[in-house]
Amino acid sequence: MLHIYTGNGKGKTTASLGLATRFLGHKKKVCIIQFMKKNIEYGEITFFENIPNIDIIQFGTPDFVDKKNPKKIDIEEAVKGFDKAKEVILSNKYDLVILDELNVALNFDLVSLEEVLPFIKVHKDKLELVITGRYASEELIEIADLVTNMEEIKHYYQKDIFAREGTEY
Repeated sequence: MLHIYTGNGKGKTTASLGLATRFLGHKKKVCIIQFMKKNIEYGEITFFENIPNIDIIQFGTPDFVDKKNPKKIDIEEAVKGFDKAKEVILSNKYDLVILDELNVALNFDLVSLEEVLPFIKVHKDKLELVITGRYASEELIEIADLVTNMEEIKHYYQKDIFAREGTEY
């Protein structure tokens, strides 16, 4: 089944990691491909690095991507990420594949929906597949089996409290 976790609220990646933990508890294999994230010591990376049956692969740079003017490296990394996603899905090695922040990479035109959508359509019923990130396209929502929209009601960012270890990374 295809799950999409989207919306402007916090918790999309966290929800997918909870699902990954559930799969791992059942001795199933998990692969998480993170788009637009790299070289950052996220807590989930350090936690899962010694856990069997899970692979986490990051594509991107440590810098934020400028949606209006992405760097060439941002596009190259996102394309590499989707190429790896295709390889992972086609390998039939994993029970759950999470494409973390793919919605954002699509919205920023780092990867093409015209390439992603047909591939996802063909393979979404062969494993559990999760796509996270704000800005999920209507086309992906339409083919999904489950869509959760995280809605922000209130956030401490509004009080100038920014990313905190253990909570945001």
